[in-house]
Amino acid sequence: MISDSVSLTIHNHDRDLAGLTYVYPVLSRRAGGVSVGVNLNPNNACNWHCAYCQVPNLVRGKAPDIDLAVLEAELRGFLDALVNGDWLACNAPEGQREICDIAFSGNGEPTSAAVFPEAIALVLRLHAEFGLGERVPVRLITNGSLMAQARVQEGVRLLGAGGGEVWFKVDAGDAAAIERINGIRLASDAIVRHLVICAALCPTWVQTCVFRWDGALPATHEIDAYLDVLVRAKVAALRGVLLYGIARPSMQPEAVHLSPLTAAEIEAIAGRIQQKGLTVRVSP
Repeated sequence: MISDSVSLTIHNHDRDLAGLTYVYPVLSRRAGGVSVGVNLNPNNACNWHCAYCQVPNLVRGKAPDIDLAVLEAELRGFLDALVNGDWLACNAPEGQREICDIAFSGNGEPTSAAVFPEAIALVLRLHAEFGLGERVPVRLITNGSLMAQARVQEGVRLLGAGGGEVWFKVDAGDAAAIERINGIRLASDAIVRHLVICAALCPTWVQTCVFRWDGALPATHEIDAYLDVLVRAKVAALRGVLLYGIARPSMQPEAVHLSPLTAAEIEAIAGRIQQKGLTVRVSP
């Protein structure tokens, strides 16, 4: 049963809003409308621990076993309510009553699901069944850490063949900053390598969250290291960078360190990215 008492705002990305296991609606400021989320991590498990993550009770781990029959029933029912029913009129604010995308995002790293390529194929099939076309892309929002795995590459390849795109998280290029922001030890060479793989299989945008840490702006050497990652991966024909600030509070212990940048401060970082020849879309 799909809940009909939802009030969507950009500040609330509660995955339980629709009362479903795998499917949820959000009002996406970056996508511009109602995003139909596909949550393959209802166990709140992720292989990263990003300081700005809004998932409560986040734990380290991977996606649980996914019931594809339940996922299909939920997504078909919800798309029917959106496309053929009055769900948007009843629950979305005026001016944003349209489906902007179907996004694999949720409460952890979606590519960690064992059935990730099967889930991609299922969503693409329902996308076609409801005639959503190019106006409603299917997106994968990922940290890219599992991109070397064959099953992940198969899912990304299917997504690219189906007209979808990837939003690939890169928040830093300096090892210390990566560990502080994303909670992992990861070399920049691995990020570049995974970005190149991903962009060769599917149109790929880099998505980057920027903020103050203990009141301080991102250090110059940290921005330089981040830009170096983008430059080294540019041969992979990246579509550009989605640069955004903090709009919702982190649910992690690190939240005490975080505060938003001003719009001008974000635009200054965007300017440095543009100087490298990349398109930048900013969402303060």
